[in-house]
Amino acid sequence: MGTAEIALVLVAAVAHAIWNTAAKYQRGDSVLFVWAYTCAATLLCLPLGLAPVLDGSQPLDRGLLVAALVSAGLHIIYSLTLQGGYDRFDMGVVYPVARGTGPVLSMIVAIALLGEQPHAVEVGRAIIVVAGICVVAGNPFSGGPGRSMGGVLWGAATGAAIAGYTLWDSWSVRHLDLAATTYFTGTYLIQSLLLTPRALRRRAQIPRSLRTNWTPILMVAVFSPLAYILVLDVMKTAPVSIVAPLRESSIVIGSLLAWKLFGEGHLARRLVGAVIVLAGIAVISL
Repeated sequence: MGTAEIALVLVAAVAHAIWNTAAKYQRGDSVLFVWAYTCAATLLCLPLGLAPVLDGSQPLDRGLLVAALVSAGLHIIYSLTLQGGYDRFDMGVVYPVARGTGPVLSMIVAIALLGEQPHAVEVGRAIIVVAGICVVAGNPFSGGPGRSMGGVLWGAATGAAIAGYTLWDSWSVRHLDLAATTYFTGTYLIQSLLLTPRALRRRAQIPRSLRTNWTPILMVAVFSPLAYILVLDVMKTAPVSIVAPLRESSIVIGSLLAWKLFGEGHLARRLVGAVIVLAGIAVISL
């Protein structure tokens, strides 16, 4: 993995932390928020997604359609679960837990479904991540601001969704040889279409939701595609086991932004926990 690829993944990590911070600012109906930024991202990505189709390098075939359809379903689950956690709990808890459990669950799935034999080393690596999550959460039974136990559970559910779409998307772009921009644009297009019926049932709330959340909607629509298209492009040539931990360096940035912008406390403890989680993810890749 070259210097340029590492730089792209680190840029993606910064973009990821930025859009998650913007998502935390969301107010009102989460479904409408996810639908709005998905539609906006689709429009922004459409020229990039169509370019490989127009030059003939990416055919519009059944493989692309099926891969994007499955990915859209997984991303809807992820997006709504993430917003549910942010609506209820501290970003400084939900974000690092979500990003930490994803790689651990991916490893567990690889062991369970791909026949990899678990060793004490693998177990030790997973324990490092879990230990970091425990440090981030602090005392989950304290009942104080942020209610850490609830944030951990929502973060873990989000991490499960992350593991699902990461495994599927990395397989899709590698084995089907899909153009990352076209694949991602197709995923967002299908995701917006699938969410439209639910949004229309809330049509009376749409104008107010757009007025209230237009800034975070646009920020997520710009930085979310940027973060993931960069990662998908790198994953075409670099192993996911290396890309994933580099990408998850965003948890440290996210923890700092949560403290600075939302006044979330326990900065030192959460930073230490975030670094431990990041170290565990890095060790998993070795």
